[in-house]
Amino acid sequence: MLSFRELTYRIAGRVLLDHVSATIPAGHKVGLVGRNGTGKSTLFKIITGDLQTETGGVELPNDCKIAKLPQEPPSGEQSPIAYVLAADTEREALLIEAEELEDATSMEDAERIAAVHMRLAEIDAHTAPARAAVILAGLGFDEAAQNRPLDSFSGGWRMRVALAGCLFAQPDLLLLDEPTNHLDLEASLWLESYLKTYPRTFLLISHDRHFLNSAIEHILHIDNTKLLLYRGNYDTFETERRLRMEQQTAFATRQAEQRKHMEAFVARFRASASKARQAQSRIKMLAKMQPIVAAIEDPTVIFRLPDPEELPPPLIVLDHLTAGYTADKPVLRNLDLRIDMEDRIAMLGANGNGK
Repeated sequence: MLSFRELTYRIAGRVLLDHVSATIPAGHKVGLVGRNGTGKSTLFKIITGDLQTETGGVELPNDCKIAKLPQEPPSGEQSPIAYVLAADTEREALLIEAEELEDATSMEDAERIAAVHMRLAEIDAHTAPARAAVILAGLGFDEAAQNRPLDSFSGGWRMRVALAGCLFAQPDLLLLDEPTNHLDLEASLWLESYLKTYPRTFLLISHDRHFLNSAIEHILHIDNTKLLLYRGNYDTFETERRLRMEQQTAFATRQAEQRKHMEAFVARFRASASKARQAQSRIKMLAKMQPIVAAIEDPTVIFRLPDPEELPPPLIVLDHLTAGYTADKPVLRNLDLRIDMEDRIAMLGANGNGK
């Protein structure tokens, strides 16, 4: 389905990807992981052809349809439901053509009309509005919101519309870069469930460990300018990677000991007539020895927060509180809440509910 062949890419003189190769079969659900700055979003742009590689490249089927979550939200007077329906470009083009040929009288046009309607039936065009509405509802849009202008929504909600469009199009290859950034808990859970049954290939960039464990079946790891594909979710990847690093470190330590022993032998017996042949043999072995680099741990940032002074309880008390952006439209009504020093509270709720 998707193959990287000896792909090299550098930016500002720094190599991000160095002769990497990997193959992702059709239907795989893949999480793309790696430290910030290693080239995850760059790899997406290489796949879509927005960036050109120095060597090698990407191999895809000729008729492969790709959809990538945009970085900027859509805007305009178009409604969310209209935007999502338009994401299926084939359906849109066929509907326009069918309308244009409606009054045609020639035999050729009649045959084309029949072919257009047959293709519309094949892609279930008549169910498209219902399918689009289900996706938008899953991402938090009720029926009224689905028909409001895009410009009436915040940027975060318009990014949800963009995500809905990508999902509705059902491309052969779906590229999602941090799709949960603008989602609340309910929408994230819905997306997680949707992707579990997604019938085609997708690549997902996310920092949400739970999401990567639930919706993903393979992990593609960018590490030290290389690509490595692991089978399983994120927890499985971490376990296998830890074992691989431990093995690599052990091999590097063993090789260093062997090199040190051979170098000592050469230094001691190089000038000896009886040991000269053995010394020369070890010199050749040293020249052929490919160095094994010990695995390097990802750098860790440690935050140290000062211990706060103990304060008398309660810290905060809300008593029959009513609040909102305007006096006539409160978001919260008759709220009672007490917070003390030892409390650990998670605040949940849909976007716009008053968190």
